[in-house]
Amino acid sequence: MKRLFDITCALILAPPAAVIMLFVAIAVKLSSRGPVLHWSSRVGKDKKLFKMAKVRTMKLDTPQLATHLMKESGSYLTPVGGFLRKTSLDEIPQLWHIITGEMSFVGPRPALFNQDDLVELREKAGITSLAPGLTGWAQIMGRDELSIEEKVRLETEYLNRRSFWFDVYIIILTFFFAITGKGVAH
Repeated sequence: MKRLFDITCALILAPPAAVIMLFVAIAVKLSSRGPVLHWSSRVGKDKKLFKMAKVRTMKLDTPQLATHLMKESGSYLTPVGGFLRKTSLDEIPQLWHIITGEMSFVGPRPALFNQDDLVELREKAGITSLAPGLTGWAQIMGRDELSIEEKVRLETEYLNRRSFWFDVYIIILTFFFAITGKGVAH
């Protein structure tokens, strides 16, 4: 049922998301040099790596690190990067990954290929058996403000509580937090 929900919702959202993406792409191109999309190696279900697309919010010379590990990460943001991150518009391209099955609407956020500490804790907790999500329980409970241990604790809670209605609840809260920018540090 979760996969059917993911495909159906992603296909319904694709046309309006494409229109929004057009305006986002124009804003990115007009405000900074470089491509509109940024592709990074992410850890997917069962620790399989995949290339995940996001709208580029950082300058071209930004190191491939989790944002919370960068010193002065705000200095790497493009002129529209902060707005795109706070509103989660940088996540629009991930609808494609939901359609292809590499991601789900709800699950743990996909870790970067070099976030070994996070991946190790997730593996011990059994979280790597889940498809990564566009949003997740840890994402809405604190986003950038959470320690890795707290993220994994919340993701474990999600693993144990997951259900269709819990996913719907998380998606509703995600829309609220995307509108308010709650929990975004950079």
